[in-house]
Amino acid sequence: MSEPNLFSGQADANRRRAEPLAARMRPRSLAEYVGQEQILGPGRLLRRAIEADQLSSLLFYGPPGVGKTSLARVIANTTSSSFKQLSAVGTGVAELRAVLQAARQNLELYNMRTVLFIDEIHRFNKGQQDALLPAVEDGTVILIGATTENPYFEVNGALLSRSRIFRLEPLQKQHIRALLLLALRDKERGLGNFQVDMQEEALLHIADAAAGDARNAYNALELAVLTTAPAADGLRHITLEVAAESIQQKALHYDKQGDNHYDVISAFIKSMRGSDPDAALHYLARMIRAGEQPEFICRRIIICAAEDVGLADPQALQVATACMDAVHFVGWPEARIPLALAAVYVARAPKSNSAYLGIDAALADVDKLGDFAVPRHLRDSSYPGAKQFGHGAGYKYAHDFGGYVQQQYLPDELKGRKYLNPTGNGADQTAPWFADQKQGRD
Repeated sequence: MSEPNLFSGQADANRRRAEPLAARMRPRSLAEYVGQEQILGPGRLLRRAIEADQLSSLLFYGPPGVGKTSLARVIANTTSSSFKQLSAVGTGVAELRAVLQAARQNLELYNMRTVLFIDEIHRFNKGQQDALLPAVEDGTVILIGATTENPYFEVNGALLSRSRIFRLEPLQKQHIRALLLLALRDKERGLGNFQVDMQEEALLHIADAAAGDARNAYNALELAVLTTAPAADGLRHITLEVAAESIQQKALHYDKQGDNHYDVISAFIKSMRGSDPDAALHYLARMIRAGEQPEFICRRIIICAAEDVGLADPQALQVATACMDAVHFVGWPEARIPLALAAVYVARAPKSNSAYLGIDAALADVDKLGDFAVPRHLRDSSYPGAKQFGHGAGYKYAHDFGGYVQQQYLPDELKGRKYLNPTGNGADQTAPWFADQKQGRD
């Protein structure tokens, strides 16, 4: 490191000004850190360890822009240990060994441990990872590694066994919105010295389009502000159009609380019902790009599978419910694949609403006519005294008759009522044993 000189302060100030907004706005403490409550919420293990300065080796795993490096910087500002940062992209074994030797001297001479942060640790080859192992094992360094790749595939087993892995999730829209607002207000590190009038819909568009990546959102905000000239009123007006251009994603006219939201989901359902998979995929894509919650889309597919496909292909409901599980398991962006699979399956399946119409007709009768007595031969005869009242007397066990036997099942007042009327589509056929029974079941 070069010796401080007369111009060092100015050089540092120039360097800070040259940094992009995302770098300048990195949180300096846990209080400033936004998101990742699943690992940093009050009382969580990692938060307690940071606050108590009692860290063990850690691996932060997650997509870009979710706060891995920022969290390491927070630890750097919190710990009493020496903090060193390396990037696996440009660090060789010789440089790594020099850092480890300095850490060993710090420990031996000053009883000071070293926290070593290695960004993109998955880019270290096996030899570089092996060089780390002795220092991690004997406590010379506390390793913090950040990776966008699954550490179970990219980091060797010996390091994995000595590290605790924390997965960081994509930031939610409300997190990114909060970060952008902080940047607009911060006069020291952010854009607070600019007079900015940012429309809420522009703010939300950037928060949506960033797809959980705070760096992407910061870059878009900075570009929008710096390239927008002040208007006559002295303000830089950031509109939806400016925001869309800055983040390079078209602003879709899709208000999640307004008419367009309901129009698009209505068209999506009607496209599946009408057996048009191309239209279903179109409206699905619009909802995904607009930031619709995947659970909401899944619920619509499940309802359509039960209501419109129904008995014509009962497996459609299994596909739709499996889609919900898959979406929860993989998250964005891969969630688009099971959503598309389920939507296309439901759209292409044969259609029958006989079960849907049947239950609504039965409910209407219950609401209008009330509940009638269950026929005596169908009543439970297992409890004490039931048989004395004739419960179960005369009941015909279907399996004694090959799986089907005619007898009265409905209450006397509804005898002959038909609720299920098979459409004949797909698997929704009249059962073979009903073929010659014009009256069907009573």
